[in-house]
Amino acid sequence: MRYRTFGKIGFQVSSLGFGAMNLPGVPLEQAREALNYALDHGINYIDTAAAYRNSEEIIGECISHRRSEYFLATKTNKRDYATAKAEIERSLERLKTDVIDLLQIHYVNYVHEFKTAMEEDGAYRAAMEAKKAGKVRHIGITGHRPELLAKWIRKDQFDQVLFHLNLAQPFALDELIPELTRRDMGKVAMKPLSGGFIQPVEKAIRYPYSQDVHVIISGMVSAQEVKINIAAMEREVEDAEREELERLAMRLGTHNCRRCNYCSCPIGIPIPDVMISSNIRSEFGLLPKGSGFYEKHKEKIVSCADYEPCKEKPLCQQQCPYHLPMQSVIQKAAASY
Repeated sequence: MRYRTFGKIGFQVSSLGFGAMNLPGVPLEQAREALNYALDHGINYIDTAAAYRNSEEIIGECISHRRSEYFLATKTNKRDYATAKAEIERSLERLKTDVIDLLQIHYVNYVHEFKTAMEEDGAYRAAMEAKKAGKVRHIGITGHRPELLAKWIRKDQFDQVLFHLNLAQPFALDELIPELTRRDMGKVAMKPLSGGFIQPVEKAIRYPYSQDVHVIISGMVSAQEVKINIAAMEREVEDAEREELERLAMRLGTHNCRRCNYCSCPIGIPIPDVMISSNIRSEFGLLPKGSGFYEKHKEKIVSCADYEPCKEKPLCQQQCPYHLPMQSVIQKAAASY
């Protein structure tokens, strides 16, 4: 396992972090085995959030007795002071700990959300109070708009940022990662498989592993998945492989979707998933989870072309800050049926 100094935070973090978002979907004993296997094999960064169902409680139940062995990161998606403060206290109880190493203001994608969270009665004040009280050590932010995050960190109010970085979403490389490096901030990349779409798994993991990040958060639910992820990082990425991965990312990232979720489909199509997987699907095919996604949403995807309010001007495209051709991508997916 490779370890790196976590920017100005200073902690020596493992390159692979344990993403605990999906643990509520498996039996408790399976989650316990996965978490302890991860710690036993050198993973020392555990990522969760108050919004991930009972993920915090599972971590507290399964590994709080090993608290000194891991760096603990959680999140609040509340924007106002009172509810954020209450959620931080609840997270401490659920995680069975006296201190959270990193508390992140979670899923900030809109300018107005950021402003609200940073106001005098916003969530950031609650985070700062918890830090002054010794209940939180560091404060970070997460989001899906890398160009906005690059601007929001310039007042040095945060120690870390969590962002997407995978073969189909290389966009953090443009502005965000260089800005984080200049400010010596913690760089944490998430979704290396883009939610289960990118294959082969080893190639998917090795792309963010080849980039200038400290930790790659991979969602894992079993000891076997932990083993597979660790194996993908057993050797460093040499120049030739790095160049191949970067060429592939350029091809797979041409959809240009950041998963900011500004689009809202009136018939319920998960547009970002279709956009991001479009190039992956045509070049590599899909993992079982990706195939299951398309089967689940088949009826909605097929009905896109017949939805009358979107015939002349698609409603989703009017909301997209990147002006992407969503309708044509969705209809191309529908044609494959």
